[in-house]
Amino acid sequence: MSEVRWLDEAEARAWQSFQLMVARLTGFMAHDLSAHSELSYPDYVVLVVLSAETSGAVRLFELAHRLGWEKSRASHQVARMAERGLVEKRRCASDRRGAFVALTQAGRDRLAAAAPSHVAAVRRVFVDRLVPEQLGQLSALSSIVLEAIEEEERDACAAERGAGDGDAGRATREPATRGERCGSRRS
Repeated sequence: MSEVRWLDEAEARAWQSFQLMVARLTGFMAHDLSAHSELSYPDYVVLVVLSAETSGAVRLFELAHRLGWEKSRASHQVARMAERGLVEKRRCASDRRGAFVALTQAGRDRLAAAAPSHVAAVRRVFVDRLVPEQLGQLSALSSIVLEAIEEEERDACAAERGAGDGDAGRATREPATRGERCGSRRS
């Protein structure tokens, strides 16, 4: 391992303030959403992903990937939401082990009821506090960081595939979390 490049004062301040902002913003949005709707923040983000799909359905592993969640977290969240009739799990015809998560009409209705208050909160604490140039910069910065994460995941997948070449039993075992993102997908 190479020598650690410690953060200087300005870098540490930027990183810490960003982490605090993300944590506080997520907490605020979760609290505001639960105060004004019957949805939790995880419910809401799942419903948003599903509603953006033309079919209203995505594979469970893809839902987890889009949200940056572990597959087990997504699976538990979907199970809770299915019990409340917000989503349903459907078998995948092309992969008997796989499943789709589909938006129900009740899920659409709850999302539609929650969205106006949620968007108002997003405007109050985020969008309306920034000028258009700042929003553009934030979008560009976010894209850079998200691409870096994708690169790291691709590199980790490539390393995992390279390390697993001699492991004949690997394909029959339950995939590791990273393995799920590297193509050994189930559900």
